[in-house]
Amino acid sequence: MLPPPRARVRAECGKDATNAMETAAKDTIDRALAALAESFPARFEAAETEQALRDENAKILGKKGELTAILKELGKAPPEARKAIGESVNRLKRDVEARFEARLAAIAKRLRDADLSARPFDLTLPPRIPVGRGHKHPINAVREDVIEIFRGLGFAVHDGPDVELEENNFGKLGFPPDHPATDMQDSFWTTGGHLLRTHTSNIQVRAMSLQKPPMAFIAPGSVFRRDDDATHSPMFHQLEAFLVDERVSMAHLRGVLAEFAARMYGPGTPVRLRPSYFPFVEPGAEVDIGCVFCKRADGTRAGCSLCKHTGWIEILGCGMIHPVVFEACGIDPERWTGFALGMGLERIAMLRYGIPNIKLYFENDPRFLAQF
Repeated sequence: MLPPPRARVRAECGKDATNAMETAAKDTIDRALAALAESFPARFEAAETEQALRDENAKILGKKGELTAILKELGKAPPEARKAIGESVNRLKRDVEARFEARLAAIAKRLRDADLSARPFDLTLPPRIPVGRGHKHPINAVREDVIEIFRGLGFAVHDGPDVELEENNFGKLGFPPDHPATDMQDSFWTTGGHLLRTHTSNIQVRAMSLQKPPMAFIAPGSVFRRDDDATHSPMFHQLEAFLVDERVSMAHLRGVLAEFAARMYGPGTPVRLRPSYFPFVEPGAEVDIGCVFCKRADGTRAGCSLCKHTGWIEILGCGMIHPVVFEACGIDPERWTGFALGMGLERIAMLRYGIPNIKLYFENDPRFLAQF
């Protein structure tokens, strides 16, 4: 059944009006695309700096850019014309992107050419703005102080490689083959079967394998372990000290430790040894000093959060060199004895300066470094 004549007239008028609006929208989109295609090359050429060029590009292709605004009008165009309009938009977008990259490269080349053709800069000229004199990093300062203390006690400095053989890093030090430190998740290994040394005890092995007793050495250097938290870093600094002679005992070790603590943290700093296990010493001990943060004027310790209210803070590990280590290095353990100790220089510095987080050492923040 056909609609009444008057209804048919109204429907036809509405359809004509819709077609007219869609046609007008298409014409508007076409004119906007043509205007943008004609204007944007000159706008890019007028941009003299990279930032100005990027700003101009954002005005065209950004979320609120001119091309985005044109795309929003696409729904008003006739359905049969939308595909062609979309192709025109994509073509214009590719053209804009290509010209943007070309202009960006041209600006960079112009700046580079200007640098190359400019007059040479005389690095010997004094600065226009006074520059403050630098100073030592806290780790370097502590390292030099510790070396100086042990030199004063008769120890010489010995050096060794950062990349080490498994035998020198673990085997000759008495580590069992299944020790956790030898696992891939605890140490950094190379594809050739070497590893980044996990301690400076490798220098002890090298010195004892090449030289004959008596000997007294310290071995400072970088070490590498897969640790990463507030008190551990994948790369940090250690100092190993070892002495080999006839009739060396724990008493000699304790005397060296007491003198080190007094010279590093002040006269009268108390030292205590707690039994502990290390594969390369027997017996072994952890060394604590009286807390340097909660010390009273009369020398007693009040206890604080840093020492967990015990009055003591651990600083290093030590012990008498194990006979297995002597045998692996070709030294007669029946004639010679010795002690070894190892400390992390970051920890020594943290106790000296009250540094709460080991990562501060490696961030190179001038606000932190200027405090030392």
